[in-house]
Amino acid sequence: MEEVHRVISLTNNPITEYDIDILCEWLKTNPRLTKGRMTKAYEAAWSKYLGCKYSVFVNSGSSANLLMLYTLIANEEIKPGDKVVVPAVSWATDLAPVIQLGLVPILCDCNLQDLSIDLDHLESIIGDHEPSVLMLVSVMGICPDMMKITSICTNNNIILLEDTCESLGSADGLLKLGTWGAMSSFSTYYGHHLSTIEGGMVCTDDKNYYEMLIMLRSHGWSRDLSPEARRAYQKSWERSDFQDQFTFYVPGFNLRSTDLQAFIGLQQLEKAEDVVRGRWDAYIKYRRIFEAVGHWVPKTTPDCVNSAMGYPVLVDNRDEVVKKLKENDIECRPIISGSMAEQPMYLSRCYAADPVVPNSQKVDKLGLYVPCHEGLSDHEIEKVADVIIHV
Repeated sequence: MEEVHRVISLTNNPITEYDIDILCEWLKTNPRLTKGRMTKAYEAAWSKYLGCKYSVFVNSGSSANLLMLYTLIANEEIKPGDKVVVPAVSWATDLAPVIQLGLVPILCDCNLQDLSIDLDHLESIIGDHEPSVLMLVSVMGICPDMMKITSICTNNNIILLEDTCESLGSADGLLKLGTWGAMSSFSTYYGHHLSTIEGGMVCTDDKNYYEMLIMLRSHGWSRDLSPEARRAYQKSWERSDFQDQFTFYVPGFNLRSTDLQAFIGLQQLEKAEDVVRGRWDAYIKYRRIFEAVGHWVPKTTPDCVNSAMGYPVLVDNRDEVVKKLKENDIECRPIISGSMAEQPMYLSRCYAADPVVPNSQKVDKLGLYVPCHEGLSDHEIEKVADVIIHV
């Protein structure tokens, strides 16, 4: 049967009509909609899927990044003025909280194999700047060399944070991305692997981080702590049970999500394995086509799974390729947002004069990504690749 013409979209909305029907039935029971029991159930299910001890549901992946960094400050592991390595190829809110919290960002160039950080440049940064934190981004769901990166961080007393917002289900060997660092962030914004409309998650195996995260998420109070931890704060500050309800032990935020979104999230997690498998399959199909004609392809190792957010392409004639893709109703966009070194939010603050990030500049000028998800047919993958190859 001939396929019906449609726009080949970057996203495959994972919230289906069936999911909406289930949500409507649940809403008819008049449940609690603000953060409550459903949020705890979703967090537990997420931890089980990922393979971590603790997960904290927040209102976005961007808030998750902010919380990770501020948790380190609240725990007095870093302080304003300390240096944080941020990949030049990353998202705005990998860099923004570093600036907002009074930390000093040091941009690290990408490599042109997996588009993550260039390890030679990282080593140079460590020698010159002695950073306290690395905010690692796994670009487009492609696995960085996690063994080498964790070794470098361990040997130099650098705290590793993982931004895995584009990489749900990606794995380097037996370990999923998001389980290698001290904490990790995920996004369930529309258009990501799974969606809670808006939403994010912070994951960790560290109990002290977890307790700080849940206090910082909700104003700085202790209500969400275990009874033992809550009593310890009460005793330390001599607060009565009555006072403790509205005692703020740390300067927190309000970054909570809702039980409504947690309910959606629980349904979404049931699809996670199928979504990851579909994105990995699409990625492999693209890679084989482009490799066969000598195009640049991202690195893939035998023991990894790349649960792709999109398929990255580097082409010398990007403007022409983008124009042709649009003419063929194929959506595309820059790889993340190009290089942070070119963004006004960085340049206007002059943290470093002309940072030397040549690979990231190449990605900024030549890079784009195209649809790569479980909703694509083989014919659509071939069509996308054919347009790029023959421009």
